[in-house]
Amino acid sequence: QEKICTIPVWHHGLAQYDTIFVSMDDTFNGMLSMEIARVLCFFSFVYTNGYSYSCALIHWFDRIADELDNLMGMWMVGPSFMVDGSKNLSVIHIDSIVHSVHLLPIFRCEQVPQSVDFHNSLDIYCGFYVNRFADYHAFELAS
Repeated sequence: QEKICTIPVWHHGLAQYDTIFVSMDDTFNGMLSMEIARVLCFFSFVYTNGYSYSCALIHWFDRIADELDNLMGMWMVGPSFMVDGSKNLSVIHIDSIVHSVHLLPIFRCEQVPQSVDFHNSLDIYCGFYVNRFADYHAFELAS
């Protein structure tokens, strides 16, 4: 069983907000049927009908191109923002979460600042490769 973390602070340590594949359109296969998002929190609520809904607050990522990058053979994505600069957020049902996804920063030519670490790279960089080589599931989903 897979764990997807949304931890603002753990024992005075660093935050961790995992990224996920979100199912969007079952008529397509692979990445064409999914979007990428970062989970900010999980929550549930009971509606007036007495049914409990398990949800996630997510920050969407947009595709940078409509096809795989020729050089790396991976999809490229970046955090999505609204016209006013605020994060493009949504609440989704957890059943639409397919799998976690590993994102690799697109470093370009500039030197990596010493302040960049595993816990803040998603906040610092604006472009990422969807690592389809992370595991078997990622290869199937991101191909």
